[in-house]
Parts: sequence; structure tokens; C-alpha cells
Amino acid sequence: MSSLKEICAGLPLDPLPPNRGRDPSIPHALVRTPNFTPAEERLALRNALRYFPPNLHATLATEFAQELRQYGHIYMYRFCPTLRMRAYPIDQYPCRTRQAASIMLMIMNNLDPAVAQFPQELVTYGGNGQVFSNWAQFWLVFHYLSTMTEEQTLVMYSGHPLGLFPSLPSSPRCVITNGMVIPNYSSREEYEKMFAMGITMYGQMTAGSYCYIGPQGIVHGTMLTVLNAGRRYLGSGDLRGCVFVTSGLGGMSGAQAKAAVIAGCVGVIAEVDEAPLKKRHEQGWLMEITSDLSHCIQRVRYSMQENIHRNTLKHTDISSTYSIISAICFRECLYQEYKKTGELLVDLGSDQTSLHNPFSGGYYPVQLTFRQANQLMNTDPERFKTLVHESLRRQVAAINKLSDAGMFFWDYGNAFLLEAQRAGAKVEKKGGGATEFKYPSYVQHIMGDIFSLGFGPFRWVCTSGDPADLAETDAIATAVLEEISSTVTERVRQQYSDNIRWICEAGKHKMVVGSQARILYSDQRGRVSIALAINQAIAKGRVSAPVVISRDHHDVSGTDSPFRETSNVYDGSAFCADMAVQNFVGDAFRGATWVALHNGGGVGWGEVMNGGFGLVLDGSEDAGQRAKLMLNWDVSNGVARRCWSGNANAYETIQRTMEDQRQLRVTMPNPVLEDQILDRALQG
Repeated sequence: MSSLKEICAGLPLDPLPPNRGRDPSIPHALVRTPNFTPAEERLALRNALRYFPPNLHATLATEFAQELRQYGHIYMYRFCPTLRMRAYPIDQYPCRTRQAASIMLMIMNNLDPAVAQFPQELVTYGGNGQVFSNWAQFWLVFHYLSTMTEEQTLVMYSGHPLGLFPSLPSSPRCVITNGMVIPNYSSREEYEKMFAMGITMYGQMTAGSYCYIGPQGIVHGTMLTVLNAGRRYLGSGDLRGCVFVTSGLGGMSGAQAKAAVIAGCVGVIAEVDEAPLKKRHEQGWLMEITSDLSHCIQRVRYSMQENIHRNTLKHTDISSTYSIISAICFRECLYQEYKKTGELLVDLGSDQTSLHNPFSGGYYPVQLTFRQANQLMNTDPERFKTLVHESLRRQVAAINKLSDAGMFFWDYGNAFLLEAQRAGAKVEKKGGGATEFKYPSYVQHIMGDIFSLGFGPFRWVCTSGDPADLAETDAIATAVLEEISSTVTERVRQQYSDNIRWICEAGKHKMVVGSQARILYSDQRGRVSIALAINQAIAKGRVSAPVVISRDHHDVSGTDSPFRETSNVYDGSAFCADMAVQNFVGDAFRGATWVALHNGGGVGWGEVMNGGFGLVLDGSEDAGQRAKLMLNWDVSNGVARRCWSGNANAYETIQRTMEDQRQLRVTMPNPVLEDQILDRALQG
């Protein structure tokens, strides 16, 4: 068993650790198919050997070549540490600065088997959201962080540590970029080759920026989405007896079952992979499992009638006693039940399968068993792609029928409608813009206006690892929101109320997986106030160790994503990425401990640009000043951009913010009040 001290000593080369290969007891990433030419394969192997001295090349080249041909990528399994990956208390990391130790803690949390989807492949979530590209990078990063001073910055190029460079104490300790590919070459096909060559990496959002906190984040976001969907579509936030039907129980989508329970509705989540199914059931997030359509229908009807909070899951029986039962089959069954009885057993519908990665395990076509699908995607990828497209068309046909009957459906920002459109499914919106479909993105109809109020997924991690510290920070956040609730508008107060409810429920439902972390949605005022109150509690000893504050990139200003985060930006700028890049740069010089800028995110490579940060609160006056300056910018940047695009909520929010902050001056839009002026001008 290696130790943290050994992990920080650099690559173990003398002697080389034994090559234990893949651990058969844990899930693994699917085999990749980069379709290399012989020259490209040779280059990938040469690139991997750069991390090692020439006297080891003969030994390592053979096994690296085998990994490349067997798995489609060189992960360097030989160098996977034997030390248990988890967020150790910050004082246990052998570092010269606590800022570096906090980054180590967050990296190890991202790779904790209880948190990470495929820990040996360094994948945190989403099927391909990497922390690093290979294990040599992990060892080098930890060595650099352990020796770093507060006058150095670690520079990360798509998983590769370029090195430590001189900087200022006020500078970030780490600057991360992932996937910064020239736009004309930012395609899925090019990505597979570049990743296999070890020259770029898909960091998702919080995987490659070291800020993932396990499924709690998406549980909270999904709960808020379902609650606000009820308000918009059903006219009530009381969802007792309402039925929410969706798909997916993997890294991010696995949160849907627990979110449905906390929101108070009946959740039916389709899944075809036994591994995440068992994981969510063991966690207690799923109350029932069935592969029988008739039984599922009966349980839904009973739960609706009794107003019981219950989750029902459908899955493939691995013994092949049953054929695959998918989301498509269940939706078709619901429609047949409606035709037969006139009773619609679904109110709200969505899909959260990983359609940002549709042909490499993110989506399983209904025509195949789970095992058959995994084989075909590697042996005949073109045939597999054809079946995915056929399946998407069939799924959309079932959704359309249920929607016509009265179900309210939305796209969950996973590229479902985008891929369905590419498959030829009937999702077009007559007269719609480039980012609009028959059904809205959840940002367009549910969460977009909340983002424009400045709300988003603010989060923190207690680096002591002590649950008592988390309980104290929960109490601090609740008290802050309750105190300022009386001074805000009714719309803002409702969001505060939802989040106070969440904090109470999160404790009851044991949301912590991995690090002692919490998430809540808050606006600019709430985030700054909570951060300053936590920093003061650290100074006074009420919280025993530093706290890392962060957020999901899925936020008011972190991400430019025309099919998700910025899908409700209607001034034609939805495909522009200035906001995310400015967010990254602005956070860097306003006090963030580390910053990250990524190509790719929730809806896929080449579809998104997103920026994130981490900031250490250590109880010092300097930390408080950094938090205040950086968080104010981090939110106002996005609200100002949304205001300029014409969003009324953002217009009102940024006006109030300028009244509170005299140094803030935002360019405000002048609306065209009479469309006839445009008509006359264009006709003339």
C-alpha cells in the first residue's frame, strides 16, 4: 500500500511497479475505436513513452502498444496507485502550501471509486469525462503540487502537466485548459484520434477541473428542475401523485431517482446496464427494481393513487430471461395503456442518457441486448450508428404520442433532441431558430430565467473531512439565506425557499458521496454572503479547516452551450463563447485558487465552451477579499451578457446589482418597442 508521501515523490521508476492490468472487480470504460493509420498508431506510442527514460522504453512500449490495441487508449495501468483514492483530510497531504493540498484533495475525490464512474481509466462521469489522460500525468501533477510554493503556478495542457512556472502569490496556483482544439478540427472523429494519441482530453465540466462532488450536484439540480417544471407545466410545486418518466442511471443521470423522491413525485427511470442499477439500489436511491412492464404499470398506478414517494426502475435481465426492456418500450406501453383505458400515467417526461457520446456507450439501441450493443459498437461502428438512429426515431415517436395525450416533455441538455434531429426524428419546430426544437430545453422553459436571476450551483467542500464541519456550514448557509430572504423579490425568495428545503433534505437523504461537500443554488448576493460567513467561521474555529468553494460550470456565466446553458439566448449569440472565456480569465485575476477552461461539456465535444474555478477559504482576510471580488464577477458576467441578449429577469437583476455596487457599470440594451419600425425599414 503506497502512501501520500510516496504518491508525491514522482513517477515510481526504480523499480517499476508490477503491471496488475485492469481490476476486474470495478466498472471500466468502453473500448475506444480511434481507427488509426499505422503512422498514427506509432505516434501515439511514441507520445506515451515521452514520460519515461529511454532505458525503460523496451519494457513499457510492448505493454503500451497492447493497451492501445486492446482498449483504444494508453492508460498506463501499471502506474495506477495502490493507495486508496479518496479525499484525505487536507493536513495529511505533504505540501508547502494549503492551496496545493486542496487541489490534491479535490483530484483524489474525483478518482474515488465511490465517486468516479471508471476510476482506473481516470473517468469521473459521463462515460468519458477525464481527470487525466493517463496515470503518468497523475504522478507528475502530485509531485509538482507537493513542491509548489505560493510564487508558482502549475500549467495543465489537456491532462498534461506542462510544469511549474513563476508567478505571484495573488495568481492562481493552477491553470487548466482541456480540449483547446482549432475549431475546424473539433469533431468527434478527430477527438477520438487526438485523445488516443495523448494530445488532448475531454474534461466534461467538473471532471477535468477537479471540482466534481459526486452525484449530489445533479440530484440537487434535477430536484429543482422537476419542482420548477411542476410549477410551469402543472401549475403547482406540489408534485405528490405526479409521475416523472425518464432514462439513465449512470454517472450524472443516476441522480434522477433520488431527485424525484425529494421533489415528491413518482419516478420511473429506465436503465439497461446492471452495474449502475445495482449501485443506485444499494445506495437506497431506488426503492424498487422490475423488468416486468405490467408490474411497473401497476406500481405506478398504485403510487399515484396513494401519493407514495416511490421510484420504479426498469432494466435488462442479465440472465436473458427477458429481452431488453428500455425507455422506448416503457413509453410505448404507457401509450398503449392510455389508448386502452383513457388514463395517462405520466405527467412529466425527459431523458438523461449520455447522448453527448451516442456511439460509444452513451446510448443503447432497443434492437440489441446490452452485451450485443457493446460488441457491435466496436466490430461494426457504422451498423451500430444506424441502429442508434433507428432507436432514436422510435423513441421520439413514442414521446410525440404521449405528448399529444398530455405529457409535458423537455430536453435535459444531454443533446437528446440534437441527436434525434440528426437521426431524422420528428423534433423540428416550425419557424424555430437554430437552437429550437419541438420540445424545449429545460434551460429554455424551466431553469433559464432562474439562471438569469443570477442563480446557479454554488458548492463547497470541507477539507477536514469532518461531517461536523459540513453540518456547521449547512447551518451557516441556511441562516444566511433565511436572513436575506426578507429583503428580496418574491421570485428570488421562492428560490431561496427551495434551497433551504434542499439543505434540510440533503442531510436526511445522506447526499454525501466522497468528500464532505454541499451544493445549493444561490444568486450573487447569497453566494458572496455564504462564502464570507464560512470564511469567518473558519477564522473563529467553528469550522476546523479550510473550505474549497466552487460551482458546476453549468451556471449563469460559466458556460456557452447553445443547446443547453445558453439555449434561451435569442439575440443570435448563442454560438458565441466570449462569456465562458471571459469568465475563466476574470476569475483568474480576481483571486481564484485554480481556473479551468474546457472545450466540451454536458452536450458533447465541440458543442460547448465552459469555464470553472476553485477557491480556498482559509479564514484569512485575503481569502475573504478574493471571494467577494471573484464571486461578484463570476455571477455578474453572465447576468450582464443575458441582460444584453434581452432577458427581462437579467435586466432587472443587473440593475439592482449596479445600485448595490457603485463600481459596476454595465452596458444596458435599448429595446425596439415597435416591430413595425423594422418592417418598414426592411421593406423600404
